[in-house]
Amino acid sequence: MTALGPLPIAVDVVVIGGGIIGISTAYALAKAGVSVCVFEKGRLAGEQSSRNWGWVRTLTRDVAEVPLAIRANALWADIQSRADVGFRRTGLLYLQENDADAAAHAKWIAAARDHGLDATLLTRDAAVRHLPPSSRAWSGAMYSASDGVAEPQRATHGIAGLAQDLGAKIYEHCAVRGIESAAGRVTGVITERGVVRAQAVVIAGGAWSRLFCGNLGADFPQLKVRGSVLRTAPFEAPLHAAVNGKDFTCRKRADGGYTVSQFGASMADVVPDSFRLMHHFGRAWLANREFVRLRFGKRFFEELRMPRRFAVDRETPFEQCRVLDPAPSARGVSQAWARLTETFPVFGQARIAQSWAGYIDVTPDGLPVMSAVPQHAGLFLASGFSGHGFGIGPAAGELMANLVQGNALAVDAAPFRFGRFARVRSEKA
Repeated sequence: MTALGPLPIAVDVVVIGGGIIGISTAYALAKAGVSVCVFEKGRLAGEQSSRNWGWVRTLTRDVAEVPLAIRANALWADIQSRADVGFRRTGLLYLQENDADAAAHAKWIAAARDHGLDATLLTRDAAVRHLPPSSRAWSGAMYSASDGVAEPQRATHGIAGLAQDLGAKIYEHCAVRGIESAAGRVTGVITERGVVRAQAVVIAGGAWSRLFCGNLGADFPQLKVRGSVLRTAPFEAPLHAAVNGKDFTCRKRADGGYTVSQFGASMADVVPDSFRLMHHFGRAWLANREFVRLRFGKRFFEELRMPRRFAVDRETPFEQCRVLDPAPSARGVSQAWARLTETFPVFGQARIAQSWAGYIDVTPDGLPVMSAVPQHAGLFLASGFSGHGFGIGPAAGELMANLVQGNALAVDAAPFRFGRFARVRSEKA
């Protein structure tokens, strides 16, 4: 996948980060005939882009993201026709156990109604037709037939191959250390292998974006949440739709197994930034305390030792840690597995093949930043996808490509602007 030979002297756009967002941005730019180069400090999709659940969904998204989700659904289908990324419209179910669940789902459908979604409420009988025999008395479900899944271990690489076919250059194991600029405008990037000139730069660094932005003097309030997941060995069960069972999630994989997790398998390591950003994240922590647990451990001291500002003419933190590879939460994955097997006893015959974890880049309001970076002309940021990025990745890349080119946007990007967090600081002043 890595481009061979010396680095280019100049390109139109440099993308920093080889995850689903960065690669999708490069693909969209290459389709538009823009010369683009991607630099990834480790390996493509080495972090959260290959470690997520693999859902491609419209259901339960913030209404601001729904147009992107709809567009992404179409783009995934087009990508699948060109490269096997494992995209299938399997349908997706959010199961209900009581009237309160149904009311919450009805409220979301009403809020998103203007976007023309196929989301619907199923009766109990209609919902259980999608499920194996269950020990729980499901009362119904919210369902979308057009939602589905793709395979995180394939997707970014598949899109990268399409981008390369169109002329994009992709370099793995080559960290960008910083930005070059003149008269307040970006003129290029400084990589560990040399300088590449560019008219625009897109930061799509996932969990690393806050550190990179901070070294440029741009305060981006982003934290990391560690999500844990497991997969089974190939196993035949009468479950083909992706399912949110309230306290577990499950979806069929292309390899014949199932990916299993739960919202409660997420853990936020307490780090120095947790205190620096308390005024941004305090309300979010309280609102999500049943889903995300806080943990104090060695990660606090690892990040305490990590410099927040650093020179770009020597080794940087991006070279010192090529890939974030956290251990999964044993408690989180064991709980998810127990809840799945208790709910659908047929899974008691399956075998757990692997568990893993990844760091999810989160913002205070749970929405990403897809925006120009203020006071840095030619610099753009696409990060903070808060666990929603894989599914909307192709559409997010298309949006970023249009922002960079100054094109008209097909969706309202105002909810994703960088500057929306400045209000929080002024209110607290």
